[in-house]
Amino acid sequence: MQKRVFLKRSVALAAAFAAAPFLAACGKADEKAPAAAASSAAPKAAGPAKVKVAVTAGPHADIVTKAAEVAKKNGLDVEVVEFTDYITPDTALAEKQLDIAVYQHEPFLQNFNRQKGTNLVVAAKAVVQPMGLYSNKIHALDAIPEGAKVAIPNDPSNGGRAIILLEKAGLVKVKEGAPALPTVHDVAENPKNLQLVELEAAQLPISISDLDIACVPMNYAVSGGLDVKKQGFYFESFDAPFALIIIAARPDNVESEPVKAFVKAYQSPEVAEFIRGKFNGQILPAWEAQK
Repeated sequence: MQKRVFLKRSVALAAAFAAAPFLAACGKADEKAPAAAASSAAPKAAGPAKVKVAVTAGPHADIVTKAAEVAKKNGLDVEVVEFTDYITPDTALAEKQLDIAVYQHEPFLQNFNRQKGTNLVVAAKAVVQPMGLYSNKIHALDAIPEGAKVAIPNDPSNGGRAIILLEKAGLVKVKEGAPALPTVHDVAENPKNLQLVELEAAQLPISISDLDIACVPMNYAVSGGLDVKKQGFYFESFDAPFALIIIAARPDNVESEPVKAFVKAYQSPEVAEFIRGKFNGQILPAWEAQK
């Protein structure tokens, strides 16, 4: 089974790698250690190619772990690093603590780049997973009561995505001239006086008992144990731009052989079969679903 690790260990490894050149230089400058200098000058055998891949816990971790198994057969060692939030993985990727990130849609990536001054890029398509409305007590749009408590993700891109979904469902109307990713302040009409509550995306599934409705991204719905058929009742279409999850990298490594090898392993028939079998159509391989 592919080993998964968390950021703390990844940072420690990154620190060790960062220190290595300094230590090597110190050894070379020590004229009393010619053996060490000779050893450092000797050619080293090239090891297997390696990449560190950031994922959020749940479906993305499961899928990338399967991709790692496929990659291993082709000589690529994949280290799967799990996170429980959306911001830290991209930060670690931008800081070169990691090589690839698989958990976000492109609008989120673009928003992260704008806010953080980074330039992360799309390497390939990953999966399609629509956001949906979930409830323990409501099962249809026309059953939503006046003043219902509706939770949405508190990050800008998924929060805006949730507002768009609520507008598509006919529950709110966004004011004219609102940004592409509207906020709760851009809601001009709210005929049922819904109470819009912003929560961390990972908290939405476990908070559903205290809510009337939660707008939950599919990866968190699956990892949070929500029953899509029993608790979900309205979803984005599979061709919605926010439903497409991408594989992200940096400009300096997106065309590298290890990254290309990982993309090839991820977009393999074995991984497509795994996705279809495990998630029962809730999540689809994007490179097949959007051909």
